[in-house]
Amino acid sequence: MRKLIAKLGPGLLYAGAAVGVSHLVQSTRAGASYGMAMVAVVILANLLKYPFFKAGPLYAAANGKSLLDAFQQLGKGAMFIFYGVTFTTVFAVQAVVTLITAGLFAYVFKINLPLWAISAVILAICSIILLIGKFEFLNKTMKSVIFLLTIATIVTLIAAFTKSQNAFEPLTTFSFFKQEDLFFLIALVGWMPAPIDISLWQSEWSLAQAKSKGSLSLKDALFDFRVGYWGTTFLAAAFVGLGALLIFGSGSELPASGVAFSADLIGMYTQTIGSWSFVFIAVAALATMFSTTLTVLDAFPRMLQKATKLSFPKWEITEKQNYILWLTIIVLGALFVLIFQLENMRQLVDFATTISFLTAPVLAALILIVVKRSKVQLFSKADYFVSFIGITFLILFSFYFIYLKVLN
Repeated sequence: MRKLIAKLGPGLLYAGAAVGVSHLVQSTRAGASYGMAMVAVVILANLLKYPFFKAGPLYAAANGKSLLDAFQQLGKGAMFIFYGVTFTTVFAVQAVVTLITAGLFAYVFKINLPLWAISAVILAICSIILLIGKFEFLNKTMKSVIFLLTIATIVTLIAAFTKSQNAFEPLTTFSFFKQEDLFFLIALVGWMPAPIDISLWQSEWSLAQAKSKGSLSLKDALFDFRVGYWGTTFLAAAFVGLGALLIFGSGSELPASGVAFSADLIGMYTQTIGSWSFVFIAVAALATMFSTTLTVLDAFPRMLQKATKLSFPKWEITEKQNYILWLTIIVLGALFVLIFQLENMRQLVDFATTISFLTAPVLAALILIVVKRSKVQLFSKADYFVSFIGITFLILFSFYFIYLKVLN
């Protein structure tokens, strides 16, 4: 068992980045608004995106290069797309995960400060940790965080089954022709299980793990990936279940404010398994969201540092200076969003997740091109088939969304 746990690394970093907003917020909202039937949507989204996330660690293990290296080899067009997608999403994504974390801290510790101010402190602490600890700190911390949240969620879910009568009612409230429902579906799938960008992050984390361990086999990379991926799929379904069992059909809904949402989220656990669990649940939720904020804040500068090094090889700047530069830009950009755009947590979450959904087909197509050019065969026929279905789904729904949003 110890040997298996020791093999885990990038897969759990992926889990730490994925579990935050898409699970605690979006999955819970899905269950609360539409019931247990949304579990099927979550599972389908995870199945359709599976090959694109699988490509990240496998490409790194097989080729000794990251997906970003492969993008650079495709030409300037691929790198231009990477920069475009990244700059379209980076500040909103970082702002959202930090905002949810700030809301939890404000509620648990009764902090009476603006959420943007709490967010600024969180971002400062995360920046210091990253500049001191780097990959090793993330890798060691994530195993405990994910284990803690998983145990808490399983216990609460089992207890909730004995208290609900409404969760399994037919899904009569959802309609593909109702804009509000479709927009939420797109926002849910946009980060379910995570933005496709994370496939690129995971390939970099895999290279970092290979460097620290000396090597990384395809078998170990696949095992690590599957544990993280299907583990987060289970957690997503569990959070849908919690929302469905404890809120759906009750006449109440999850609030839009960050602090109020945090109160309701923790309340779901404590009201189900007892007030004694408050400290345990609060620690699990805080650790999860803080780890998400930390992981995302590491990943974006790491990717942009690598990208600028590939695009501008003659630029005389050290790797650390490059990393600090992008870290500073991202922190300031996220704070700008929080200070000037923070009116409604739910709207900010939906905006960030929708942007990720709309940019997903482009990244997915590039990843597929890279996989086909790999020296080692990474995908089976089934993987290619699912990839085609996944890209088709993402494109069709993106056009339908644009039609409803702009033309209609």
